[in-house]
Amino acid sequence: MAVFFISDLHLESAQPEGVERFVDFAGSEGPVADRLYILGDLFEAWIGDDDPDPGLRPVRSALRRLTRSGTPCHFMHGNRDFLIGERFAAETGCTLLGDYETIEVHGTTVLLTHGDLLCTDDKRYMTLRGTVRDPAWQADFLAKPLAERRTIADGLRQLSRTEIAAKPEDIMDVNQSSVEDTMRRFGVSVLLHGHTHRPAVHEFELDEEPALRIVLGAWHDRASIVRWDEQGFELVEV
Repeated sequence: MAVFFISDLHLESAQPEGVERFVDFAGSEGPVADRLYILGDLFEAWIGDDDPDPGLRPVRSALRRLTRSGTPCHFMHGNRDFLIGERFAAETGCTLLGDYETIEVHGTTVLLTHGDLLCTDDKRYMTLRGTVRDPAWQADFLAKPLAERRTIADGLRQLSRTEIAAKPEDIMDVNQSSVEDTMRRFGVSVLLHGHTHRPAVHEFELDEEPALRIVLGAWHDRASIVRWDEQGFELVEV
């Protein structure tokens, strides 16, 4: 059976067609998968597991049906939904992953990450990431009322849009040296990530050996999926 990988769905109540696309995927493609890995940014924003947003309930329900049907689902935090916690995991049956995870896929060792940690040329983002990933910052944020959290999250999203519009394209992509250093650190020749919204398969040499970097695309118009079975992997948009 195939192992499926997805990322950067950016689901939100204001875009119900995106929610429907994921629910359809989870109900049709999900049950035939051996495992499903969500590599971050499932949601456009996540202000806490206690947010009762009715527009996103179908996502939780679809994941719960999928895991209860026997398909293991693994979730990795992205830069938009890093506050997903144990309550969400318990409700959906998903297993929470770390920033880097090494797995075996049909005999191949693959390093998984969301991808933002590799964008080391974007110094301002890396500074912001260090702030919002600090446990003290997160505890303070989650202690605030939901309405206040939503206002803060909206402000951060607007800041992100403004910053992205002003940055050169290359700064927002991964740094190749960071990619290679990370792959050496974990002892792998295959890296799979999202975040950049630039779906592609990059072939290069790492210490005179062939290496691969597989990049998932976003789900703005269609679903970007990596399917990996006994015959190998394919990066597809459906």
